[in-house]
Amino acid sequence: MSAPAPSYYVARLVRADFEAVSRLLAEGGLHVDLEAELVREIALPWVLRDSASGKLMAFCLAWSVADELHLLDMVSHPEHRRQGHARALLSELLSFARREHKRLLLLEVRQSNAAAIELYQSAGFETNHVRRGYYSDTGEDALEMAITLHPTTGELLREVR
Repeated sequence: MSAPAPSYYVARLVRADFEAVSRLLAEGGLHVDLEAELVREIALPWVLRDSASGKLMAFCLAWSVADELHLLDMVSHPEHRRQGHARALLSELLSFARREHKRLLLLEVRQSNAAAIELYQSAGFETNHVRRGYYSDTGEDALEMAITLHPTTGELLREVR
């Protein structure tokens, strides 16, 4: 017996999504110039939608530069958090990295964001550095986290510490 199909899908951001994504970003305390990201050649603005209703459930923005991906923003609808939506977007990002032979995935996350840190660690991200006072709104520190992939095989490479 096969597993049930996911009840969501990932798609590229389109202008018709701007209002819903802007609301999600505002609820998450984030701001993204969606118009600029939609036309930026290196940008990967993705949305996750409910398959049945088409409702926008989550958004992520990454930049693809050379052999690196940098996850800039990720937010899930507040009423639907802890349901695997951010994990699905992260999984899509990792799949993209492997298909495109990326070597490094980077992100910064607020040190207080335990749920996000747990998600990133479960996907294989490791903390490389603490950026003191990184967030200008609160002065909070950021954890710089990364995944290193073998550019040919896509295998996760662990740093020797």
